[in-house]
This record gives sequence, structure tokens and C-alpha cells, in this order.
Amino acid sequence: MSAGEGGFDYIIERERGLRRDLTARRMTMIAIGGAIGTGLFLGSGFAIGLAGPGVLVSYVIGALIALLLMGCLAEMTVAHPTSGSFGAYAEHYIGPLTGYLVRYAYWTGNVLAVGTEVTAIALYMHFWFPSLPGWLSIVGFSALLIAVNARSVNVFGAVEYWFSAIKVTAIVLFIVLAGFIVLRASGAQAGAGGGAAAVGFHNYTAYGGFLPKGAWGVWVAVIIAIFSYFSVEMIAVAAGEAAQPEVAVSRAFRSTVFRLILFYLLTLALVLAIVPWTAAGIEESPFVRVMRALGVPGAAGIFNFVILVAALSAMNSQLYITTRMMFSLSRAGHAPRRFGTLSRRGVPVQALLLSSLGIAFAAVLSVVSPKSAYILMVSISAFGTMFAWLMIFVTHYRFRRERSRAGAGPLRFRMFGYPATTLLGAALMAAILLTTAFTDAFRMTLVFGLPFLGVLTASYWIRHRRGARSSAEFAQRGHSRS
Repeated sequence: MSAGEGGFDYIIERERGLRRDLTARRMTMIAIGGAIGTGLFLGSGFAIGLAGPGVLVSYVIGALIALLLMGCLAEMTVAHPTSGSFGAYAEHYIGPLTGYLVRYAYWTGNVLAVGTEVTAIALYMHFWFPSLPGWLSIVGFSALLIAVNARSVNVFGAVEYWFSAIKVTAIVLFIVLAGFIVLRASGAQAGAGGGAAAVGFHNYTAYGGFLPKGAWGVWVAVIIAIFSYFSVEMIAVAAGEAAQPEVAVSRAFRSTVFRLILFYLLTLALVLAIVPWTAAGIEESPFVRVMRALGVPGAAGIFNFVILVAALSAMNSQLYITTRMMFSLSRAGHAPRRFGTLSRRGVPVQALLLSSLGIAFAAVLSVVSPKSAYILMVSISAFGTMFAWLMIFVTHYRFRRERSRAGAGPLRFRMFGYPATTLLGAALMAAILLTTAFTDAFRMTLVFGLPFLGVLTASYWIRHRRGARSSAEFAQRGHSRS
């Protein structure tokens, strides 16, 4: 182990000071909300276009990876609840350089992701206020969410709880209404002697079969599925401020497992039964089409509001986790000390302000060229989280090996199927990262990510050597005085 004196307790002590005010109920809702974002509401149309009805297989694979990841994270988090989370685990069980790379890559990716969300928020506001300048929406909503995060972790938890509640309610209502449409259409079709109908499960094979884009299309759509599940890992970061981390993390894991399968797979299955995959996401969102089929008045406005809340929730969560990652980096000595200081309410406000850089970047892009830059920002920002997910699996493997070698006691939460499940998750994530190099939309993920890791590695060694030289000079001066 390489965490220095005191083992992992040293890291927990180093990151002490944050308030443990998040209840198990809020932690559960935060975990659910993290898994339900714009990836489901907006990305689903794009994914359907890539894979056709086979997108259901894509999201099953994505759900499998997310669930394996949650299992690995839950096991390590229950053993070591701290805000440095998977970055601190990588530092302790693999090495300081790995912890440095994971935290900085994840922080950078999510800072850019904050920019993509706030840029999208400006576009959603144009639905109601076409003449409203994009930068004004960006500044207004950003100021609001920065204030929420700066107030206290309790305020953050309350706001994120209600954001998540709105998203969950919208999806449950969608499932009920869409299910009604499909059942009604199936009954009408049976009554008509099996004649063709616009709505029904026949849409799964009516337009080129279940796999119209082949196995490759299904696999490429897994990238979008993984992107949809981003932020489920924030439950591990939030555990450092949970009142009862063992209870909260265990309960959140089980709830997320159930809702990932229910919300994503059932929702997509109903969308594909109602809207031909060839039309999904081209002219309007498949969710709006379902509402139109029911004759819901103001369907587009209702959907736009839900998407706006999803984007605000994602931005709120990303501000939180980037702030805690920078706080952890500072306390580890990898960033200036001021980013590790806490306000009277136990919030690292300086780290929060630094983590808001993506907002400033987005404000500039919204003036210069928002539409052409949006996809580029998404593909670049995806690398940090993808790399972090891969390293979570690698870290978990080392975590188990170290515990076995040290003869540690039984774990309070255990990942099923180890080591096969851990190795499967790592292999799938590595394959997905490699696949981005062969897709137009995500080609910049590795083009940006690999050189960026090189720059981070160089900066670590330069900083490490400078620190070692300063320590040696200090020791030499002390020796000469004596």
C-alpha cells in the first residue's frame, strides 16, 4: 500500500472537516437522480438512430457495466467512506500517481460537462423565450446553483432531492401513459383480427428487423448508454458527507439497481413500440411523440420543462462532485492549499469557484459558436469519467487482493462474483474507450484524453521532483545548522 503513514485512516483524517448531513433517503434519491439525466431524455433518440430496436441490447450492456461499477464502488465506499472516493482508493491501492490522474482527469471532464449542461440549459430556455440571449440564461442559472452548493451540503441535498423527484415522477407518468397506449393498441389489433396497427410490438421488427444496423450499431450505441449512466458514481463521493454511510450506500446501491433496469429499459421498450425507430429523434423527441399520441395539451412544453430540470440536476451534481474532487486533491497536496479550506458551514467554497470554470468557458462558446462546439465538448468531457470508471474496476481488483494478502476481516458489503465480475467490468470499459476512436461523434474522446493523461503525468513528476528537491534542501540546511 502506498497511502503513507496510518494506512487509509490517514487519508480519511486528511479529508476531515466536511459535514455529515446527508440522510440515507436523500442519498438514495441522489443516486437515482444521477442515473436519470439528459442521456435518457435526449440521448435516447441518438442511440436509437445508431442501433434501431437493438438499442435495448445496448442499454442492457450499459446497465450491466453500471451495476458492476456500483457494486465495486459500494464495497470500497462502505469500507472507506471519504469524499476523495475512487480517487483516494486509487491513490492508496495502486499508487499516488494513479490517484492524481484519476482525480484530475475526472475533475477536468466534469468541469467541461458542467459547461455542456449549462449551454444546453440556454437552448432549452429559447423554447419559451426565443429572443433571450444565451449568456443571460447561463449566468442566471449558474449563479443560482453555485449559491446552492456554497450554502451547505444539506441545501445541496434538499435541492437535488427535489430535482430527482421531478425526474422520477415524469418517468413514472411516462411509463404509465405509454403502457396504456401500447395495451390499447394491442387490444384494438387483436379485435381487428391481427391487422396492422401504427402502435405495437411489431415495430421492433417492422423496419429492417430487430438489428437493422447490425451488431456494430448495437455496440456503438453502448457508448451513448454509458454516457446516460454517468453520475451514478457520485453516490461514492457523497458518502463522505453521509450521516450513516454504510446504510446510505447499501440502500442506494439496491435502489439504483432496480430503477436503472425499470426506468431505462422499460421506457425505451415502450418508446420503440410506439414510435418507429426510423423516426425517433429526427423531427422531435420520442417522448414528445408519445405525449402527442395521447393528445396531451402542451406536450412539448411539459417535456422541455422536464429536460430543463434534468440538465439543472446534472449541473448541480457535477458542481458538487468536482468541488469535492478538487478539495481532495488539495488535501493530498496536489493543488494549492486554499482549495482545501472550508467555510463555516463546512463547504470548500474556493474549490467550488475553481470548479465553475466550465461555466465561463460555456458562456464564451454560447456567444461565439454554441451549436458546433456542443458535441465537441461532450466527446472531450466524456474521457474523464470513462477513465475513472475503468480505474474503479482496476482499483477494486487491487483492493480485494490487498485485503486478502493482509488477512483483513469480512467486508460489510460484498461485490458478487469477484474476481470475474470486476475483470468483466474492466474489459468492457476498456473496449468502449477503444471503440470511441472508431466513431465520428466520440473520436475526440481519445484524441484529447491520451495526450491529456501524458500532460498530467508529466506535471505530477515535475511537481514530485520539485517537492523532493525542496525537502532535501530543507533537510540539508537543518543538518548544516546542527
